[in-house]
Amino acid sequence: MTWMIRCIVFYLLLVNSSFVLPAQAAGQCRYCHNGAVKVQGVHTAVSCAACHQNGSKVIADPAAGDTGAAGCTGCHKNYQQLYKQDMATKKKEKQFIAASYGRIDADFGKKNCNSCHIKGCKDCHGSGHKITLPKTDDCTKCHKGYFVGWDYLGRAPRDDHDRYQRGRFVQGESYLKMLPDIHHSKGMTCGDCHTMQSLLEGKISARKCIDCHQPDMQVIEHRISAHLEKMECIACHAAWAAQEYGTFYLQYQGDNPPEPFDRLQLASAGYVKSSYLKRQDLPPLGINEHGKVAPIRPQFIAYFSQLGNSWMPAIENKLLIARWRAFTPHTVQRGTVTCDGCHNNPRRFLLEPPTERIYNLQQDGLGLDSFWDQRGQQMVNGSFMDYARYKRLSARTVEYARYYVEKWKKLSKPAEISSQP
Repeated sequence: MTWMIRCIVFYLLLVNSSFVLPAQAAGQCRYCHNGAVKVQGVHTAVSCAACHQNGSKVIADPAAGDTGAAGCTGCHKNYQQLYKQDMATKKKEKQFIAASYGRIDADFGKKNCNSCHIKGCKDCHGSGHKITLPKTDDCTKCHKGYFVGWDYLGRAPRDDHDRYQRGRFVQGESYLKMLPDIHHSKGMTCGDCHTMQSLLEGKISARKCIDCHQPDMQVIEHRISAHLEKMECIACHAAWAAQEYGTFYLQYQGDNPPEPFDRLQLASAGYVKSSYLKRQDLPPLGINEHGKVAPIRPQFIAYFSQLGNSWMPAIENKLLIARWRAFTPHTVQRGTVTCDGCHNNPRRFLLEPPTERIYNLQQDGLGLDSFWDQRGQQMVNGSFMDYARYKRLSARTVEYARYYVEKWKKLSKPAEISSQP
């Protein structure tokens, strides 16, 4: 009976961190936890109190983010800073929702945006008492689907309609198999570039391309000074990028969405999600916050529909916001696009001429002339390339013609390896 009373008292102390832990009880974990908890990994030699005691108080979950991971930061100094960064605060997401879907539904974020964003150290470092260093699969539990991360592994999100949800499923989602990033193929993990120190400092990455790679001047594109001075490396070396044009959230009443919307991906209770168009090719280009040409993509061109009692929506395809962001596709390859992939390619800079349009968005009631027309859209971490600059880079100068001919002569030569057995 005495043993049982001790267990009950200690349990009450443990689950409520506001209780003060008497000094003599700090070493009594064995009364309740003898053999029941097996610490594995790097913390096998660490005492219980090192993680579960903060001064005179017991910490039920040492890794919980709402306390700044108080049980971890005794050893891992300054790691509480991580909970002030975007991965924990959701600051950017909240700002976007307030400017878009939040105008229609004040609770949109609570309903649709709670599955990601760190709540504690164990979100990435394992569960229970088995603490490990994060692996790539741990990162892609959140960095999946449309967001950068899956592309590193050669995965692109499929369309939302259930007719496309087929093939292999990973982490609850079906994907299209694409070419993985060369760094992944060489065995590099997320942590090789995205170190904990860089995350604590709020940086996107700990390393830049030139920290490991120096431009080879035998490569024609590297001999053009404007490429090295005015462009991010990824602008040429991204093999592909997931792009979603027109992100639709459709709100319905009742327990289930009505036909034919019941075939769409369920976003949350009361919502289904769809998209107008998904692409997995070269991303458009714009100017990032550092003033360099970089890949950009919609994030997001947001539409809202409210489904009525019949198949006709009460509110249909209401354009709430059309935002683009400069980003870094994780689809690096050694090769690049040809000259015409950028020069004299207005669509890639959202300067699509009306005569070249394939999709007529106005006829579809989507409120834009074209997804690849800058008008009515905005860049939030840089700017679109203006038409005057685009015309300058597309000018057929003597220098351009010389490099162009040299490039095609090089491409036309049979690869030496092709003649080998």
